[in-house]
Amino acid sequence: MNLLAPNLRVVFCGINPGLSSAHQGYPFANGSNRFWKVLHQAGFTQRQLAPEQWQQLQDTGCGITALVARPTVAASEVTREELRSGGEALKDKILQFQPRALAVLGKQAFSSAFGVKNAPWGRQEMTIGKTEVWVLPNPSGLNRATLEQLTESYRELFLALE
Repeated sequence: MNLLAPNLRVVFCGINPGLSSAHQGYPFANGSNRFWKVLHQAGFTQRQLAPEQWQQLQDTGCGITALVARPTVAASEVTREELRSGGEALKDKILQFQPRALAVLGKQAFSSAFGVKNAPWGRQEMTIGKTEVWVLPNPSGLNRATLEQLTESYRELFLALE
């Protein structure tokens, strides 16, 4: 479930597919995941896309990938080693396509994947080639952040890319 192409504004990188995404064949497919609603409310899409319309995201200059391909019930089941090797593979993908920004969805996953301790939310000091790196809250229904907090974080990235 990768949506990668040259000249994207941003690639959103989830931790790994949930079981519903793996079963249905598209990212962020679980009804409790707020990804599609947050993207729309933050300004990335003109209307709220349904998970099965995920490939239309490319028309808005956005892409999708994941740190780890193995589906799980919860992202907490992904091992540190999987995240570390996923971070290496992600660097290669980003260097190949060079979007303006990479948004890793989840602070702990970012820290494990890239070996960065105490990463702040938002734009990071590191870049991958010419690509800015951002850490945004995971939109999973398991995340305690409110819809408003999620939208605000994603909108900060949207405005930085305008």
